[in-house]
Formats: sequence, structure tokens, C-alpha cells
Amino acid sequence: MIQTIDLKKGMVFERDGKLLKVLQINHHKPGKGNTLMQMDIQDLRSGSIVHTTMRPSEKVEQVNVDKRSAQYLYDEGDSAVFMDLESYEQYSLNHDLLGDDKNYLVENMKVILNFVNGDIIGVELPTTVELTVAETEPMIKGATIDGGGKPATMETGLVVNVPAFIKNGDKLIINTTDGSYKSRA
Repeated sequence: MIQTIDLKKGMVFERDGKLLKVLQINHHKPGKGNTLMQMDIQDLRSGSIVHTTMRPSEKVEQVNVDKRSAQYLYDEGDSAVFMDLESYEQYSLNHDLLGDDKNYLVENMKVILNFVNGDIIGVELPTTVELTVAETEPMIKGATIDGGGKPATMETGLVVNVPAFIKNGDKLIINTTDGSYKSRA
């Protein structure tokens, strides 16, 4: 058992018989009263995301997560298929459980699969990925003064704000934590 004040982003815990993953957590101190923990949590079985508030002293059951190296193979319907790099077993993970992470998956990409009691519950991506620009507006001469950037749709469907000089077919390094452009590959 751990107190909710010790929870961090990405941790998995059990509450009311549900496996929950912390997506975002904030300590909130109202003008009067005690500190509260405001967090966005995801039910790992249903995929639903809920905003909840808990007292810092509340105790929850921390769940041990088994991590395994894997490779993303392909999409099959509404699931992504991964292969364990040690046992070569294949696992499917529903896109609902992947959330926005599905926008960063490229075939043959190495990831970490998270398991609880033998069931796959999520994926840990590398901090950056290399994606190819599928579609973006062409650069307009003299528009470099603006410097605001332009939207670009990547091969996975992810839309990223990029500098004006980026064109279709360019390979870019994208940050997976916030979906921002880092550099050309």
C-alpha cells in the first residue's frame, strides 16, 4: 500500500478492483483546507479516462508492472501487434488502451511492453521517434519572416507544427512526450 502523494505519472495502482494508470497528477492546495491530489487516471481494462481528486493520505495498492522489450509489427483492425524480442510471442493491444501513443508507432520500432499478471496493459515509447512528413503546405517565398510554422501531417496521422522550410517526404525527429518537432532526421 502506498499513499496517493507518492503516486507519479505512469504508475499503476489498484482501487475498487480496477487497474488504474496515472496519466497526469497535480498537487492542489486550496486557499483553505488540506492539499488535494488531482489526477487523470485511465482504467486499463476499459480504456476510459477519468479526472479524480483524492486526499494525499489515502492509500492505494501499487501494482507490480513487468516490463519486456518488444517490437511494433503492424496494425490489425483496431489493435496494434507487438512481438516480444526474447520469446518471439506476439501480443495485440487495443488502440483505445494505446491512446495517443498509436500516432508514434512505426513498423519495426522497439518499445517496452508493460504487463500486469500476464496481461498487456500498455506501451512505453522512446522519447523521440523518426517520422516522415506525409503532407504539408509548400513554403511560400518570403514567408520566413513570420516564423510561426505550419501544420504537417506525419505518416502515422499525427499533426505536428513544423518550421516553414519542411516539405513532403522530409524525415523529422518528433518528441513523444508532447508531440513537438525537434529537428530533421
